[in-house]
Amino acid sequence: MGEIGHIQNIKLVPIGNSKGIRLSKSLIQKYGFVDQLILEETDRGILIRKPEGDAQLSWEDTYKETARENEDWSDFDIALTDGLDEDDTQ
Repeated sequence: MGEIGHIQNIKLVPIGNSKGIRLSKSLIQKYGFVDQLILEETDRGILIRKPEGDAQLSWEDTYKETARENEDWSDFDIALTDGLDEDDTQ
C-alpha cells in the first residue's frame, strides 16, 4: 500500500452549516474510495477507510447506532398497547 504513517495537515472546509475535509485525488485513488467512506471513532482518533464488501450493519451495530442517535420515539408509545385491551381469542 505504500508509505504507512504519513501525516498530512488538512484544513476543515465549510460545507453548508457543517465542516468537512478534502482528500487529494491521489489518496482517493490509492485507497480505492468511490462514493462512500467508513468513519470509525477509535480511542486513538478517527479512522477513515473504504467499506468492506457490503457495508450493511450487523443487528448489534444497528442497535448501537440507533441508541447513539438518541432519537425521540415517544410518538410510537401509543402503539405498544394498541389492541391489547380487547380479548379477541374467544
